[in-house]
Amino acid sequence: MKLPHLEKALVPRAKITDYRLSDTHADGRHKAVFFTSYGFTRESWETLAETLKQHAADHEVAKVEDSPFGTRYVIEGIIKAPDGRTPLLRSVWFIRHGEEEPRLATAYPLRERTTP
Repeated sequence: MKLPHLEKALVPRAKITDYRLSDTHADGRHKAVFFTSYGFTRESWETLAETLKQHAADHEVAKVEDSPFGTRYVIEGIIKAPDGRTPLLRSVWFIRHGEEEPRLATAYPLRERTTP
């Protein structure tokens, strides 16, 4: 199964610039090291946002988790980085009850494919 309503997927700018590509965020700076090492930059934050949407389009949902607030969708697979390499990534998307738009919850590197 693919991520439902992928065409409506939301990746907010702040989620990328202030967290995933921030070298000063307490939690995000470790992810920033990963993403910037593959050529993603804060100045071109849209590139990472589009890459994460493409990741969801390219790969099947590996796990679905219900919560009191909505549904989480876990996706694993490679991405094509700006430097041409293809690291393995897990992205997690969330659709709130009563809404259709999947929102990026998190994305982080995987060393090898695992069952979430």
